[in-house]
Amino acid sequence: MYAIVEIAGHQFKVEKDQRVFVNRLQTEEGKKVSFDNVLLLGDGDNVTVGAPAIDGAQVSAKVLKHLKGDKVIVFKKKRRKGYRVKNGHRQSLTEIVIESIAASGAKKAAPKKEVKKAEPKVEAKAAAPKATAKKETGKADDLKKIEGIGPKIASTLVEAGIATFDELAKTDSAKISEIIAGVRGNHVTDTWPAQAKLAADGKWDELKKWQDELDGGKA
Repeated sequence: MYAIVEIAGHQFKVEKDQRVFVNRLQTEEGKKVSFDNVLLLGDGDNVTVGAPAIDGAQVSAKVLKHLKGDKVIVFKKKRRKGYRVKNGHRQSLTEIVIESIAASGAKKAAPKKEVKKAEPKVEAKAAAPKATAKKETGKADDLKKIEGIGPKIASTLVEAGIATFDELAKTDSAKISEIIAGVRGNHVTDTWPAQAKLAADGKWDELKKWQDELDGGKA
């Protein structure tokens, strides 16, 4: 017999005498623990499915030891920003051994009744065009992906109403220079609209190749 049971937020397929590593449990080592959120039971060709859990079913286990998993290195880097962060993580785990799988009181899920689809209402046709209407305010893009634009300039452009690659591509470089005039530094905006156009069109390989030849946004 096997079971699919939820333990510490994760689902596992378990059998008797099987050892399983799960997220850290609060139970002390050597103590027994039981799990009643059993989603499925299998015994040969007989399979019982819960809705979502099976009433009366239970998986009993014994806590063997608490330990930590292998170290995972998480490294983050932003090109041309001088940003590098390296972190290590070891997940806290608990090793348990499955002692028994009880199916007493298990009930098979009742078959779902067929629900006839309601006929579309006349009003729904009138409302259809709204679904295809373009959103007035789209999600902001990461303007820092444009060579020459840093966090301060990106923030200034967003405040001026330029929050997406498409909007930046449609803005004249002279207008951009006026908007960021208060930001300290010598900023060359000549290539920003063209870079933004490539980004808006999803031509990232072409944009990266071009940016490798740029120096602060200047060709």
